[in-house]
Amino acid sequence: MSEAVDVEPAARDEEVPAPRGELRTSIRLNNDTPVSTFVELAVAAERAGFDQLWVSHDLLLRSAPVLLAAAAGATRSIRLGTGVLNCYSAHPVELAMHAATLQELSGGRALLGIAAGSAEFLAKAGIDRRAPLARTSEAVRACRALLDGGSPGAIAGAGSWGADARLGEPPATRVPIYLGAMSPKMLALAGALADGALALLYPPEHFPVAAAQIADGARTAGRDLACVDVPACVWVSVDDDPERAAAPLADKLAFYGTAFAPYLLERAGLTPADFAPAADALAAGDHPRARSLVTRDMLRLGIAGTPEEVVARCAGLVDAGAAHVSFGPPLGPDPVAAVTLLGERVVPALRARASER
Repeated sequence: MSEAVDVEPAARDEEVPAPRGELRTSIRLNNDTPVSTFVELAVAAERAGFDQLWVSHDLLLRSAPVLLAAAAGATRSIRLGTGVLNCYSAHPVELAMHAATLQELSGGRALLGIAAGSAEFLAKAGIDRRAPLARTSEAVRACRALLDGGSPGAIAGAGSWGADARLGEPPATRVPIYLGAMSPKMLALAGALADGALALLYPPEHFPVAAAQIADGARTAGRDLACVDVPACVWVSVDDDPERAAAPLADKLAFYGTAFAPYLLERAGLTPADFAPAADALAAGDHPRARSLVTRDMLRLGIAGTPEEVVARCAGLVDAGAAHVSFGPPLGPDPVAAVTLLGERVVPALRARASER
């Protein structure tokens, strides 16, 4: 029986953000996307020059690891991430296995996103989300050890493991671990432990606050913040017709609004209860009414409009120091066309602005 190796999560900081003046970009998709459409979107994102592609893993929908496996076979350069797998319905050893296998399949392009997940959505599967901060910390530490070829058994706070708990074939190249986070404590944990933080921003103007909380966590842990990728993760719906652009975002807000963190909604003058009428209408199958109940203030939680309007709203993120802008669903009435619009008319303008910093 071999000895356990103590591999601390912060010991191998190799995945660094874009240098100052350069802008990294990514696309985030939901796992309600049909497999064939997801692959088409992955190809479009790579063709448009995006650096990363992420997909959610909301329970009772499609499997994020399977979607990414399909995308890996159709792409060559874009990095592929789970955004995010929760650490309640899957044990850390399975999370590490998913990441290691995708790293092998994709030729070194895997990204592992982990989070506690939404208590509301976990409850649908009868899962009680207890002690999310401790559970997520344990999962990140365990996955880091396993993916680096060690055993979590030697790491304090990583749970009960056998000393010989190791991956049979750890990845040949390092898999960056991102932590999905929104609360101040979870954002600080991302700064302390992870290679990156996937912080959903609503509204987008919350970025400086979230970035500061991540930086505080990194400093407290004695880490160099330059080793932590901090994407400005926003919801975007883009189309040359502003009204067409707003409709998919309204649909998304009607579905997810009641599950939003009260802490963030309060900053926008909203509460989860404000979204209840739209959610009820959506649950009853009345999509037009659900959309009509999403107010202008609610729409401001994301970005909807023409490419030029998206640039204008995202410019503040670049000016606030974002070195990575991540565009999330719904993207637009035609998602493939939206990815192309973002790549051709939004990203170049933002990169030009970033180069002037």
